[in-house]
Amino acid sequence: MKKMIAYPLTVIYWFFFILFLFIFHPIQWLSLKLGGYNAHKKSVDYLNFFLVGCLYILGTRIKFRNPYQLPKNAPLIIVSNHQSMNDIPPYYWFLRKYHPKFVSKKELGKGIPSVSFNLRNGGSVLIDRKDPKQAINAIINFGKYIEKHKFSAIIFPEGTRSRNGVPKRFSENGLKMLVKYAPSAFVVPVTINNSWKFLKYGKFPMGIGVNLTFDVHKPIKASSMEFDKLFKKVETEIKSHVIV
Repeated sequence: MKKMIAYPLTVIYWFFFILFLFIFHPIQWLSLKLGGYNAHKKSVDYLNFFLVGCLYILGTRIKFRNPYQLPKNAPLIIVSNHQSMNDIPPYYWFLRKYHPKFVSKKELGKGIPSVSFNLRNGGSVLIDRKDPKQAINAIINFGKYIEKHKFSAIIFPEGTRSRNGVPKRFSENGLKMLVKYAPSAFVVPVTINNSWKFLKYGKFPMGIGVNLTFDVHKPIKASSMEFDKLFKKVETEIKSHVIV
């Protein structure tokens, strides 16, 4: 019965999701051309507000639990497990005041209304996973960028999303470069749970009634310990709170 209900709700979800992507694409363009970075960011804020709203069509419950006061005058490196593309709009919306930028694969930089435009023009970094040299250089420049502007970088060290919620192996390279080139940053581990359930039936229909949670763990000053120790601590903190 639940799966049967999911079919019409998924159609409604995708209708509004795609509609908002097309509506905000020209809004982003105009905002950037006429108002620069701040106007463009505001348009992306509203885009993600509506995209999060689309998740509620599916009966989604979203909890973003953050018991900590995140620093506002320092760059943040937000490290997280990754379970579906539906992680992204809530991530952006709930962290919008920290100017979140994403480490994304280059394929997302074209062909997707609103999303591709923002990734190319909003300060995020696009990496070629088949070209390690390009990826490392891009992340180095990204680290310098968030250090200069005191923005936030969101990185998924698994490299790709987990299909069943079980975390994949964390790769250290991207985080290592960000920590090195944003030396004043705080590393913020975050655990995502249940996002994979949106795809439990496959791509269609989407899972409904998902209890999507984000748990923010204690920020760590990047320079407070050696990288190997930092990496292990962050990975353990994230994975130990994953529910499968």
